[in-house]
Amino acid sequence: MIKLVKTDSDNSDFVFLVKLLNDYLKITDGDDHDFYNQYNNIDVLKHIIVAYVDNKPVGCGAFKKYSESDVEIKRMFTRPEIRGQGIASKILKELENWSKELNFEACILETGKRQIEAVQFYKKNGYIITSNYGQYKNVTDSICFKKDIN
Repeated sequence: MIKLVKTDSDNSDFVFLVKLLNDYLKITDGDDHDFYNQYNNIDVLKHIIVAYVDNKPVGCGAFKKYSESDVEIKRMFTRPEIRGQGIASKILKELENWSKELNFEACILETGKRQIEAVQFYKKNGYIITSNYGQYKNVTDSICFKKDIN
């Protein structure tokens, strides 16, 4: 059974999962890792979901306010050994619902072109490729997505 917990960036299980995520991204992002990593400080995140299976942390995701109407999805990760069981989709849906409760209208996010599984995952969950935003505007290896949650 999957248990989803709302928390913040002080949660030690979240910190642990983000370390695993960063280790994974160092490999897949290669030389671009330092550029992307500068935008991934977790201390600014106040809206976090951690997923547990058998009381073990197996996945996480977060969002932060991007504009008056949009939140940015951040730090989505599921441990590799437990992928394919719908955990990430449950985390993402919970983040969308939480955003909606706070009167936001859309979720935006960025992922790297090399993150093929992530690109497929976001498409499967109703996200549409959009123009690169903010710090990703001129980054050719970035793909940005948006989903209306109203």
